Amino acid sequence: MDNSRWIVLGLGNPGTSYAQTRHNIGQMVINYLAINSKFSTHKSKCEIADIRVAGDPVVLAKSQGYMNDSGAPTKALADFYKVDPSHLIVIHDELDIDFNVIRIKKGGGDNGHNGLKSLTTHFSGPDYFRVRMGVGRPAGPQDPADFVLKPFSSNEKKELADFIARGAAAVECLIEKGLERAQQDFNS
Repeated sequence: MDNSRWIVLGLGNPGTSYAQTRHNIGQMVINYLAINSKFSTHKSKCEIADIRVAGDPVVLAKSQGYMNDSGAPTKALADFYKVDPSHLIVIHDELDIDFNVIRIKKGGGDNGHNGLKSLTTHFSGPDYFRVRMGVGRPAGPQDPADFVLKPFSSNEKKELADFIARGAAAVECLIEKGLERAQQDFNS
């Protein structure tokens, strides 16, 4: 296994109709991290871009399929680069955390998140890092599944650029300084 290379996966759905939705916050952070890089298509069915963080090689990844099926392409990418789950960081939306709040952890349940469920199944366990980007729960009777597939509100959009930048900084801190420091700095 390659103990220096990292894979950072931004969960989301393909296509322009989903690009600016809450469910795609993970891919928004990946796009921010890749600002000076170019994405290419990998045989794993992921779009990837290479960057370095603190001297370590990092593969930024976005599955070309739907979030609920992201486990197979991510596992194929990890197998190709010989990266085990201890060097996998997944950025995803989190309903049970208020908007604009970040929580970082390793392992744990999927909390009903089908993207995490798919990853955990394909990696035979949940022992990968998560950068959980809070999107909050819908007010009133709106179905959470519909809520995450809607764009951010006009008030949320005012804070979105900073939120995405902080998500990127959290990923960089996790790679450079480890879980404990990243949690101290970002788990607000």
